[in-house]
Amino acid sequence: MYRIFWRAPGSRVTRTIAGAAAAAAALSLVAPAEATHAAASDHNKAQLARLPRVHPASGTPHFPAFTSAVEQVRQLVQCGGTMYAVGRFSIIEQGSQTFRRNNAFSFSATAPFTITSWAPNANGVVNSITFNSGNCSNAYLGGSFTKVGGIGAVNIAEVSTSARGRLVAGFGHFANKPVETLASYQNHILAGGYFTTINGSSSSAYMASLNPRTGRNDGFVKLHISGHFTFPGVVRNGTRVYNQQISHSGRLDLVEGDFTSVGGKRRQQIFMLNLASRPTATLTGWTSPRFDGSRGYPPRGFYYNCWRTEPFYIRAAAWSPDDRTVYLATTGLKPWNSGGGFPLRGLCDAASAFSATGSPPAFKWTNYTGCDSLYAAAGVATAAFFAGHERWSQNPDGCNRQGPGAIAASGMEALNPATGHLLLNSQHRALYTRDRGLGADDMLTTSAGLWIASDNFRGAQMCDSVRNLAGICFLPFGP
Repeated sequence: MYRIFWRAPGSRVTRTIAGAAAAAAALSLVAPAEATHAAASDHNKAQLARLPRVHPASGTPHFPAFTSAVEQVRQLVQCGGTMYAVGRFSIIEQGSQTFRRNNAFSFSATAPFTITSWAPNANGVVNSITFNSGNCSNAYLGGSFTKVGGIGAVNIAEVSTSARGRLVAGFGHFANKPVETLASYQNHILAGGYFTTINGSSSSAYMASLNPRTGRNDGFVKLHISGHFTFPGVVRNGTRVYNQQISHSGRLDLVEGDFTSVGGKRRQQIFMLNLASRPTATLTGWTSPRFDGSRGYPPRGFYYNCWRTEPFYIRAAAWSPDDRTVYLATTGLKPWNSGGGFPLRGLCDAASAFSATGSPPAFKWTNYTGCDSLYAAAGVATAAFFAGHERWSQNPDGCNRQGPGAIAASGMEALNPATGHLLLNSQHRALYTRDRGLGADDMLTTSAGLWIASDNFRGAQMCDSVRNLAGICFLPFGP
């Protein structure tokens, strides 16, 4: 049984909640998904009123703690009973065994987490992987590579998941620039990245919908994405789509990237698509002046641009299990024009929450790390999870130092979804911790628990003080 504490920033008041089920009630969470969301999946129902165990599962595959180049998992995906990991790596260890896997591998989703023979062998970083509407026989890879299994395939590929993972010849294999993110929706492969041409089409630059059989642009996404961030002293930055997250209902898609216009509408950092519209996906009205600049800067508006060297700062988002709340994970240091005072302003280097509806959506809370980046987010009914290379939580009065009231929270944090306050253990410390490394790049919730994708930068390998977890940490649900 967990004993969960939260403390408001700068406050000495502490409240105790015993047990995950009690936590759900005490945090004034929404009603169970089966009552509020008829389309909720079994996956989401299984998450209700539960928290992942603090102690990670043993025996999961991992990187060596020290390698000649940093090894990193960029994304984890489950299809059927198998987990798929992609990123930039070459050596995987499990127990006394060592496996050579170049930038993609798979393993059983349940103990003993046996590594499979699947080895597509991409010759460059694989940023993302997806499957067509749950069909696990083939996988789609996006990244920055020129060959898969020794055969030409530039930045986009379809591979078999049987045997070693041969390239599927009938699917187009060319994007003129890197692919950063892939997702699937009802026989559409949604691809985003730097590309302006993909499999012969230049009509859907930066984000396109591909036919899962041919790889051709099927016209489902026509967004006319354009622009990049401009403000005094900002570094050069180019248009791109970086990340995306489809809602639990499967009807909506959050998309993050470097752009200022989508579908002829003002959008910066992030936008929301309605995938259920026909004949094409449509841009929703969901956006906020807190990140799109539509009201300008204070005193009438908000500090919506972060530091000059990090103009694109909303790196990840996540949906609450009932799809009513959107969680944002950001980098960015601090606003370029806010001065050097405290408390910190804007959404830079912070976890935040917004309503998933409304134009603008209701702003719920922000929790500042104190100028450390967050790259990943995930949500369960009892907590909002954020991860990166942060050192502290609830730190609005410190930048690269622990300000008054801040709490140490290395590598990841679990926050009260209603208030954004850090969940603490019975010793009044962060409930979850991990080695910081470069920063956890992805988190995935499944019916079994929370998976965290990370790296081995400077020997990072610890998750809740357990060794040999560089690259992958799994926190199961359970007592």
